[in-house]
Amino acid sequence: MSAIAKVFQKLKKQGDGVLVGYITGGDPKPEFTARIAGALVKGGVDIIEVGIPFSDPIADGPTIQAASVRALKEGTTPQMVLGIVKEIKKCGVPVAILTYFNPIFRMGVERFFRLAKSCGVDGVVVPDLPVEESKTYQETAKSCSVDTVFLAAPSTSNERLLKIVGCTSGFLYVVSHFGVTGARESLEDSTVQLIHRFIHFTSGRIPVAVGFGVSKPEHAKRIIDAGAEGVIVGSAFVNIIQRYQSNIGKMLEELEVLATELKEAIKRKN
Repeated sequence: MSAIAKVFQKLKKQGDGVLVGYITGGDPKPEFTARIAGALVKGGVDIIEVGIPFSDPIADGPTIQAASVRALKEGTTPQMVLGIVKEIKKCGVPVAILTYFNPIFRMGVERFFRLAKSCGVDGVVVPDLPVEESKTYQETAKSCSVDTVFLAAPSTSNERLLKIVGCTSGFLYVVSHFGVTGARESLEDSTVQLIHRFIHFTSGRIPVAVGFGVSKPEHAKRIIDAGAEGVIVGSAFVNIIQRYQSNIGKMLEELEVLATELKEAIKRKN
């Protein structure tokens, strides 16, 4: 069983939800990324998701797009982000990489996964890789014991969902709404309905974690109460990084506070 799967299994037994925290590698500077991850873990984040900055992040909204721009201006490369994972792993939690397929293709699928594994990467999320075109990617990842986390969206048909569920490992990344990433004020009723539809196909097979727009403790609690096993929070954390990029101490403090609030909302006592 993978490190990611073990986290979901352990917290499910406790009756707690899993908190996945996303940050962009190299934002605002590469030397800060591991410290940022540490603050999130200290606050209660169970799995760190690190984005490799990319020039054309089609699934990301303005917040994470801006983070990619900041990271790229600092000279952040895919190899640098993978190297940073080594430092993040000292926090004692699994680490997943989010990247678009182009950096993997340019590096070479086998080389990418061998390097990722050597740096301690536990899973990889590729938003723009269709499951139908992922055979070599999946086989290579499996040979390196790295989870391949696939995404499913509101537009995903039941037939295609079954195919995705059969290929994803670690967890199924559920995109909560149409459009791109970004913190939202409220959680749509359609997200709860989507969770109910998906868990009919995932129950007993793969954990479900919901992302895109999740930014408040009440969002996280409602998602877990609806039957999902995890929540993925990104833009809310990245907003704090942007706001306090010139004050690292305050940034780390605020990141830990938000992580604590989110984690408390999805614990069993609630």
